[in-house]
Parts: sequence; C-alpha cells; structure tokens
Amino acid sequence: PDHADMRYKCRTYARLLQFIKSLDKSCMIPLRKAYCHSLNLLIRREAREYSNELRNSSKASKSSTPSFEGPAGANQPAGIADSPAEAYSKMITAFIPLLVDESLFLAHFMCFEVPTSDGSDSDEDSTPKTSGSSGSSAKPSNNSSADLGVLNECLQEMLDGIQEDFYAIVDWAFKLDPLSCIPMHGITDRYIAGQKTEVAGYVSVLLDDLESRITILFSRVEKYERNVKQVGVVPYIPRFSQLAARMEQYITGSRDLVDQAYTKIVTIMFVTLEKIAQVEPKYADIVLLENYAAFQHSLYDLANVVPTLAKYYHQASEAYEQACSRHINLVIYIHFEKLFQFARKIEEQMYNMSPEEIAFQVGMSKVDFRKMLKSSLTGV
Repeated sequence: PDHADMRYKCRTYARLLQFIKSLDKSCMIPLRKAYCHSLNLLIRREAREYSNELRNSSKASKSSTPSFEGPAGANQPAGIADSPAEAYSKMITAFIPLLVDESLFLAHFMCFEVPTSDGSDSDEDSTPKTSGSSGSSAKPSNNSSADLGVLNECLQEMLDGIQEDFYAIVDWAFKLDPLSCIPMHGITDRYIAGQKTEVAGYVSVLLDDLESRITILFSRVEKYERNVKQVGVVPYIPRFSQLAARMEQYITGSRDLVDQAYTKIVTIMFVTLEKIAQVEPKYADIVLLENYAAFQHSLYDLANVVPTLAKYYHQASEAYEQACSRHINLVIYIHFEKLFQFARKIEEQMYNMSPEEIAFQVGMSKVDFRKMLKSSLTGV
C-alpha cells in the first residue's frame, strides 16, 4: 500500500490545524480521534486483504519441504510467495515501514510537540517544525512528554487491531511448517533492531509481541518432537544449514544481528536435541552422536568463515566426542560385564587371602584348567 498521495493531500490542511491548535487545543481532540479512526479502518482493510492474498498464493505453491528464504524485496508482488516464512517476510516488509511513516506523519500533521527523527517524508513540505521536533537527540520538555503520552494513545487507536492480521500470518505459517518460526524470528529481530524512532513506539511494541508469539510457537516444536520416537537425524539439523546459508547470503551488513540470531537458534536446537535424546535413554548417546555429527557435516564450510558458527561447531564436536565415549564405554561394559566381575573377584581374593591359602595343582592340563575356570565362573 502507498499512502503518499493521501498524505500529500492532507498537508493542504496542515496550516489550518496549526491555527486551530493555537486558538484552542481542545479542538484537536475530536479531529485527532476522527483521523485515527478513519486511518485505522483503511490500514486494517489493506492488511487483511494483503494477508489473505499472501496466504492464498503460498497455499497454491507450497512444497512438502519448505526452504528458508530471506526477506523479500519491497517491490515484489505478493503472488510469488513460495513459503510461509517468505509470506511473513513480505507482510513485514510491506507494512512495518508504512506504519512507521504513518506514525511520524500523525505526529506532525496533528501538531504533536514531540521529538521525531530527521529525514522522514513527514518532515518535508508539511508543517513548520514544532518546539520539540528539532531532532531525535533534543531534550524533551514537560509539554513534549505530555504530548508523547497523548500521541501514544492516538497511535494505539490508529493501529489497534492490525496485530491480528500479523498474528494470523504467524499462526498460519506455523501450522504449515513449524520450523518456519526460525526464519520468522530472524526477520522480526532484524526489524526490531532497526526501530529507533520514539514516535513509532507502538510499532516496536507490535514487533516485540510478534517475536514473543513466534518464540512461544517455536517452543511447541520441542514438545512435538519429544512426543515422537526419533530415529536418525532430526529434521531441523540439516534445515538449519540451509537457513544459515540464506542468512549469510541475504542479510549483509548486519553481522551482530545475524550472530545474535545464530546464538538464539543454535542454543534452542541443542537444548531440544538433548531433551529428544532422553525420550529413549537406551539410545540417547546414539541419537546425540548422529545429530552432532550431522550438524558438523552440514556446517563445515560455513564454520570456516563465520566465527559464531565455528564456536558452535566446536561445541558440537565436543558433545559428539563425549557421546561417543559414553556409548563405547556402554558397549564394552555390556559385552564384558561378566569378565569385569570375574576380574574384580580375583582382585578381592588376592587382597583377602595370603599366598599360602591359595590352592594349586602341579601338572594341570589346559583341559583341566578350562573345566576349573568354567566351574569357578558358574553364577558370576
């Protein structure tokens, strides 16, 4: 959606609103309320239609093994969404900048005396700068703080309800592919890191709520996996390598953000893997060594160039060696348990009996010795 033309027409009345405010501030209350209500209806309708379009296009082209795609371009049409995560990315890409722009424009157009970021399209050709809008680094006055509170109320009224369309996309994506939570979390984190405008605080709240919802949904993946007997490599191990490759390819210039995403994702993966392994304690070490080996194999190339992934590569290597060691010890103990018991019994006898008490027989043949051993080991 593009509201540039609508905002351009609204600027025609900017001077009039300034005069009205200077004459009687109370007159701004019904005007702000009417503006927010009208814009709320418009944005919600656009969000609902776009959300439905994305879901319908993805349903038509979804595959059995969804790939992890990076954020879609802002000019890409909705009709070519290939995965649930990409549909969410398109929704975020289309509406988050729009909501920020509308928040900034509301602050200027409706004459709020609050600090805003320089360079927004709302600053151009509109109202003269208000006393508190000299830049985001300016110190807010008491009037500015009061206006910021009123502005937040107006923003909530203007954007209230749009979160439902975002939630619908998230829930739908999780239903189609639970692992789509991984790229959705990364996309949301990227936009959260980019929100630095105090005036658009409600947008930050929306993004935080989306991140929390995605995290809660991803925790259900763990519960789902734990209810199923795992054999071999769990699906999210090889899929993570695909995701990491996509992130390195598409999310450039955001090294810190990508590393934070890796830390969150891999930590959850390893914790979940340990819990999955405990479902069947008898085969726990086999599950662990298979999956840690698969993790190392799939990330070998990336771990050589990405320090954060290299750290987790070495962590997986250590966990693999520990699982191997435990499994080998278990196998040895199972196969040679009776022999170990016999050796301990001999050692105990050697410590508890003097050499004079140990019976021996001169000229014992091998056959006699085997018979003696067999009778001695009876019941051990």
